Parts: sequence; structure tokens; C-alpha cells
Amino acid sequence: MKSAKDYLEAANAEVPRLGPEEAIARHRAGGGLFIDVRDSAAIRESGTIAGALRVPRGMIEFRADPAVEAFYDPHFQKEAEIYLICGAGGQAALAGKTLREMGYAHVTNIGGFAAWKEAGGPTEAG
Repeated sequence: MKSAKDYLEAANAEVPRLGPEEAIARHRAGGGLFIDVRDSAAIRESGTIAGALRVPRGMIEFRADPAVEAFYDPHFQKEAEIYLICGAGGQAALAGKTLREMGYAHVTNIGGFAAWKEAGGPTEAG
């Protein structure tokens, strides 16, 4: 039987992680799709990355699958550079593993929003 720790270790082994300074540099360069996978209450409380798409972890499969027309978000493109953020990095890792399994080739976990904010990353209100 698998534990949450097992799932997280597998996700972290598969999804590369990027520190906040490098992630901020990529954001400022205008490249990639930044996605906050936290729930809307957490985003309302702390804000999010400026311009980030907001897709709760529980909806990632539906928003990323063109076959699910009612929920699919066309921002999701298989060859896009995708950067995921959450509260501390765990949900971003799990969401990233899911996206990779769905055929998204360039998915990166950029960790938690607090580290982004502390490093001076651009934010917007939730």
C-alpha cells in the first residue's frame, strides 16, 4: 500500500524543481505558463503570481485534457513551458507528475508561494 510520502517522492523524482530566483527570471522574461494549483481560498488570502492561471489541484486533469470539452482550458498546450506553484511545493509536484503522465513535456515545480513572494516575485491579489 502506498502512502502520501510515496506519492510525493515519486513526483519529486519526476518533476524538476526550480528555485524562486530562477523562476522569477523566467517569469520576467515572459516565457511559460505559470499555474497556481492552490484552492481559491488560499489564493484569496495570500495572492498569487502576477498573471498566473489558477487551477486547483483537483481540477488539473480536467483543465489539461482537450477531450473534456466542458472544462478544458486552451492555455494548456503539450509543448508549453509550464511552471507550477502551490503552498509549499507538494501539490505542485503531484500536479506536475500528473501533467507529465498526460503528455506535457516541459513541467517544472517552482515550490511555494511564500518563497516566491520573499524573493521579490511579482504578485497580484487573489
